[in-house]
Amino acid sequence: MHERIWMRSSNSRSGNRKSKVQNRKWVGLLPIVVSLVGCVGMAQAQQQSKVPKIGWLVAGSGSAPGRESFRREILALGYIEGKNIAFESRYADNKLDRLPALAEELVRRKVDVILTSTLSGALAAKNATKTIPIVFVISADPIAAGLVDSLARPGGNITGVTNISAVLAGKRLELLKETVPKLSRVAVLWDPQDPSPAQQWKESQLAARELGLQLHSMEVSSADKFEGAFKEATKAGSAALAVTRGPLAASNQKQIADLAAKNRLPAIYGRGDYVESGGLMSYSTNDTDQYRRAAVYVDKILKGAKPADLPVEQPTKFELVINLKTAKQIGLTIPPNVLARADRVIK
Repeated sequence: MHERIWMRSSNSRSGNRKSKVQNRKWVGLLPIVVSLVGCVGMAQAQQQSKVPKIGWLVAGSGSAPGRESFRREILALGYIEGKNIAFESRYADNKLDRLPALAEELVRRKVDVILTSTLSGALAAKNATKTIPIVFVISADPIAAGLVDSLARPGGNITGVTNISAVLAGKRLELLKETVPKLSRVAVLWDPQDPSPAQQWKESQLAARELGLQLHSMEVSSADKFEGAFKEATKAGSAALAVTRGPLAASNQKQIADLAAKNRLPAIYGRGDYVESGGLMSYSTNDTDQYRRAAVYVDKILKGAKPADLPVEQPTKFELVINLKTAKQIGLTIPPNVLARADRVIK
């Protein structure tokens, strides 16, 4: 009787010792388990908190209108800045030789997409990375510039939107000839250091021959040269002005429009906002539509699409804008047949 009781007691004490040993093992393992759970939790939190970054590569200044247009369009797609989207902006301030270094800086910042609105910016970005997706909004022919293999199948890590401004250069000269009676000589303002205006200058020369117009080359690569260039243009007998699209001209819209009015030169521009700044007329695509399409492409890429599978888009709508106040200021009457074709008239 006593022996059986002792045996139970002995087994009970043995079990307690075993349990204590197991408990000590669990106590030793507990910090490791907690640490592993914490690491998993931190990894999940970091993954959830990763905010996609758009690298904005600007050839001009911080006041570039395209940046704000794109920002408005991307936010309209449901993105919230600081929560599920962020921007890294780099500005060359019209010093195009700075673009390669700025593009490389965005690559080092590990942005998820690079967006640029100039040919020079797109070329710099393409040279800086073969992996980070690039979306462009440019005036030039992306095939001729070597950016893409074809419009339908861009190839590589780059795609975007082109407003075919070089092709439209001829249409602008045609509108000038219709607007100004007996026009024979036109000054073309372009930046020889920028490949996109250079393309537009080349297209202008081809169109001028067909229209029977002589061209005066206004080559300007810095803002302090505009006034002298206008004096040379009028001295050469230019009776009208065509302004190519590019970051230098875009950054100095008001100055160019004022100089054109001062020299009584009827001028046509490649963007509607020049006319709002006092320019006479413009024939172009709608820039807001261009940046809306670029925002859609960036959205698709952030959701997994590959640039190579997104065709380069071309515009299908163009608009003619005329400023009648400027016409009156320079003593010009817009012919009825031209005025009737205007999509927008500023009175």
